[in-house]
Amino acid sequence: MSSEEFEKLHEIYKSLYDELKLIPERVTKCHGEERKRLVRSFDERQGEAEEVLQGMEDELRTAPPSYRNAMSTKLRLYRRDIGKLQRDMKSFAPGFGSASLTAQGDHQGIYASQNQQSTHLQSQRALLLQGTEYLNNATQSIERSQRIAVETEQIGTDIIEELGGQREQLDRTRDRLVNTGENLSRSRKVLRAMSRRLMTNKLLLAIIILMELAILGAVIYLKFFRK
Repeated sequence: MSSEEFEKLHEIYKSLYDELKLIPERVTKCHGEERKRLVRSFDERQGEAEEVLQGMEDELRTAPPSYRNAMSTKLRLYRRDIGKLQRDMKSFAPGFGSASLTAQGDHQGIYASQNQQSTHLQSQRALLLQGTEYLNNATQSIERSQRIAVETEQIGTDIIEELGGQREQLDRTRDRLVNTGENLSRSRKVLRAMSRRLMTNKLLLAIIILMELAILGAVIYLKFFRK
């Protein structure tokens, strides 16, 4: 037993209450057999609502403490609403209660109709419980899908941020490569200039050596061979 079962009974009660609250006003607009039929219908629905409320009371005794106050408040409100409908029904149909019970006791054929209606109600109740279960399952499935969507969105955001960081790293690497290429170009120009200067220096050195040799040869010639 759990608060979930209490909610299922709550849905059944609301369905019964929606039927009950329409009957007192309809009783004022009809007469004869139609009024009797509405009185019997009210009596039947009221009995079913009382059974549902009793089931809710049973659930209340075993419910977790955290849910008990809210469930107890709902139950008191529901019993108050049923009491108000009973008073309205008595004011609109003074014979309500004893007359309906007498009519049910006098006419045995009514019991077969009541049994059929009870069976139909139980079938509707089972369908309602099944529909409620399907709705709960669908809600849980939607919640799981929402969680997966949020997680997927977070993963996508993280990937985008990571790709943005990698793009910045690639941009910085490209800038460094561009700077390195420019530095290499300047270095090649400097090396070519140094190479030209070295060749020029070598050429000047060779000319100076040749001139010195020529001067030395002239000095030797003038000193030793020319008389």
